[in-house]
Amino acid sequence: MQTQETTNNGTKRPLFIALAITALLLIVIAILYISQSVEMKEVVEEMTIEKEILTEEYQDLALGYDSLESTSDTLNTMLEQERQKVEHLIEEIKTIKATNASRMRELRKELSTMRGVLKSYVHQIDSLNRLNAELKQENKQYQQQYSRIQHSYRELEGVKEELEGKVEVASRLETTGIRATGLNTRGRTTDRISRIDKLEVCFTVLKNVTAPIGIKPFYIRIERPDGQLLLHSREDLFDFEDSEINFTAMRNIEYGGEEMEICIYYNVDMGELMPGAYTVDLFADGANIGRHSFELD
Repeated sequence: MQTQETTNNGTKRPLFIALAITALLLIVIAILYISQSVEMKEVVEEMTIEKEILTEEYQDLALGYDSLESTSDTLNTMLEQERQKVEHLIEEIKTIKATNASRMRELRKELSTMRGVLKSYVHQIDSLNRLNAELKQENKQYQQQYSRIQHSYRELEGVKEELEGKVEVASRLETTGIRATGLNTRGRTTDRISRIDKLEVCFTVLKNVTAPIGIKPFYIRIERPDGQLLLHSREDLFDFEDSEINFTAMRNIEYGGEEMEICIYYNVDMGELMPGAYTVDLFADGANIGRHSFELD
């Protein structure tokens, strides 16, 4: 009996040992699992935080691109392309798992590259802005210089016009001794309208060394007492004050700047004259150079 109990005890002892070892292994495995779970949870939390940080950094990068603006259309197009790329990457970061370490490393590397690109754009825009500022300053200086030149030009134009006016006045012919008389068929003076065959208008042109010399047309206009102009043809015209007006008679004279006597004649048509006061105006070089009134009976 004792031998049988001893045998049973000898059989149970290995079983107990095996159970004890198994239990110990289970405890060790449980401890390892719990430890790994805690570590894994910490890793996931760290990677989640890394994902959030990476998202914020990309958003800061997007703000950096949004703050850039250039006067160059080409550069603005390139900036817009970079902005869209950053936005796509931000959307991708929001959708990927934090545990995707490989892609997170790629996105971190891409962030570094894009920061470098952003710096290069900042440098380009700064350089362009400085150049634009310099050009604006130069343009302002040119405008000021142009304004001064324009002002000087206007002053010179004013002086020129003033001088031209003085020259024009100085070169205008002056007359004296204007007289108008009626002549009969024998060339004798008469005031009797019925006997007048032609009207003679004589005058003296004073010396003027500034007036144009050469063959010069002199015109007369004679108005009757009723204001009617004496003339033979409506086509007898000359230029005066930017228009054409009729003349009564004209004569081409070679003028050399010295004082000279000039007479111009008008052949009177029958019944053309009437008694009263007549007015005669003299013209040369496009200017009225004298006026005279006379009476006919």
